Amino acid sequence: MAKKVFYCYNPETDNFERYYPSMRDRLITFSRYLVAGAAIGALFAVGFYYLTGGPTENALRHENSELRSKYNVLSRRLDNSLKVMDNIKNRDDNFYRVMMQMEPLARSRRYAGLDNSSRYADIASLSDAALVTRVTQQMDLLDRQLYAQSLSFDQLKGGALEQKDKLAHIPSVLPINIKDFTMSSGYGYRRDPVYGAQRFHEGLDFAAPTGTEVYATADGIVEIADRKGGYGNMIDITHGYNYLTRYAHLSKIIVSEGDEVKRGQLIGYVGSTGKSTGPHLHYEVRFKDEPQNPVNYYFMDLTPEEYADMIQLAENAGHVMD
Repeated sequence: MAKKVFYCYNPETDNFERYYPSMRDRLITFSRYLVAGAAIGALFAVGFYYLTGGPTENALRHENSELRSKYNVLSRRLDNSLKVMDNIKNRDDNFYRVMMQMEPLARSRRYAGLDNSSRYADIASLSDAALVTRVTQQMDLLDRQLYAQSLSFDQLKGGALEQKDKLAHIPSVLPINIKDFTMSSGYGYRRDPVYGAQRFHEGLDFAAPTGTEVYATADGIVEIADRKGGYGNMIDITHGYNYLTRYAHLSKIIVSEGDEVKRGQLIGYVGSTGKSTGPHLHYEVRFKDEPQNPVNYYFMDLTPEEYADMIQLAENAGHVMD
């Protein structure tokens, strides 16, 4: 590359003469180019940073995204736990305490302190405050309900010890092993499989192979052990305290009228006798001769999760077999 030649006008000679810059001039010129280049580079760097974000900012954005995902997962899990707690609360208020003749636990005791919004004031200044507040409120609600429910169960335990004999005579377990049946029909209005009309189904139908063992669900005395019309081979057990249980369509009865039976005692085998479309057990719980929903009477036999599943099965089962 040819070296640049500079010319400068000389008024004394009225000519353009070749100019030889000094070392100082060269340094000044070089410094100007250097400063200009650095300034332009800095501008490009700043623009690129703001457009793309720095490594630290990108890492923070990624971390924030992951935290929001974890918050959402935690929130969903808390929602599911609160649903289970709500089922337990309903059983506690509407069955356990009714059965023990105890007043339902007051709302003020179940939810004490949860209406104090000032407890979440410190969270309001955080990023994602709404999400964090909601999750915190869910956790507080679950903690409070667990504490209140533990107190309620302590009260029920005390009442149970006082009414031990009564509990032994209240139906409270499944009449068939939980692994041996599928739920065919729930309690309530269903279509009759023989006549086609809507009718009230007064119990639960447990579909199971012929010969499956059937057990008494509480202590009591066998009132009927015979063939009874559409029920086929049927057992009625009176338990005292105005309770009666019925077991119908049995293939075989192995107890007799007047026998005393204990909860969990084998009393017969699944069959399809009487008005039946297939082998199953029709099971009823009656209080003061009024049919009750049997799913409310498994409190000694199922975990909360199994109980929730049983409710779902009973509500969705619609194939009446008798």
